Amino acid sequence: MVTWRAPEKFQDRFDAGRHLARLLASYAGHHHCLVLALPRGGVPVGYEVARSLVVPLDVFVVRKLGVPGHEELAMGALAAGGRRVLNEAVVQALCLSEAEIAAVTAAEQRTVDDRVRAYRGDQTPPAVEDRTVILVDDGLATGATMRVALAALRDQGPSRLVAAVPVAARQACRDMRSVADEVVCARTPEPFIAVGAWYEDFSQTSDDEVRELLRQARAWVERGGT
Repeated sequence: MVTWRAPEKFQDRFDAGRHLARLLASYAGHHHCLVLALPRGGVPVGYEVARSLVVPLDVFVVRKLGVPGHEELAMGALAAGGRRVLNEAVVQALCLSEAEIAAVTAAEQRTVDDRVRAYRGDQTPPAVEDRTVILVDDGLATGATMRVALAALRDQGPSRLVAAVPVAARQACRDMRSVADEVVCARTPEPFIAVGAWYEDFSQTSDDEVRELLRQARAWVERGGT
C-alpha cells in the first residue's frame, strides 16, 4: 500500500485543492456538507475540493481591520455577517479609542458588503445551520483571518466546522484546533517562510476568476455533479 504525501511544492492553487481534497475524502457526497472558501486565493483551492467531494461551493468574506495610519498592522478582523474580533493587545498597546475602531469597522463593513455583492450577485448566502462546513484557504501564516471566519461561522450553528488548507505554519495549524472541530493541513513545513513559498505559481487570483469559478460550481451542482 502506497501512503499519499503532499508534494514539496504545489503547482498552483488548483493543484493544491486536488491534493487537499484527498485528505477530506470522508466528506464526499455528504448531503449536508458545504465548502466555503476565503476569497480570493482560497477560491481555486475550494473549487477543486468541492468538485472532488461533490458538494456546493460558496465564499466567506473576511477583511483585516488595520490600525489607522498604519493599515498594514492588524488590530482585528471583520467577517461577513458583522462578526468582529479584535486583537486586544494591539488595541491596548496603541491606546486606540472606540471611535477609531468604529470608524475602521464601518469602512471595512462597506468593503465586505461590496465584495459579497461582487462575488455572489443576487444569490442568497447558503444556509450554514446544522451543516458540515469546510472552510478553505490557500494557506495559513498566522491564521488570523481563518480564526475570525471560523468564529463567525460558529455563530451560525453548523453541526461541524472543518478548517482545511494545503499548507500552514505548524503553530497556526495547532491554533485552529481551538476554534474548529477538525483541522486539515496537508503540509506544515519547517521553516515555514510564507504561504507563497510552497507554490510554484502563486499569482494573484482576480475577482473575475472568483466569479467565474463560483458560476461554474453552481452550474455543476445544478447538473447533479456531472
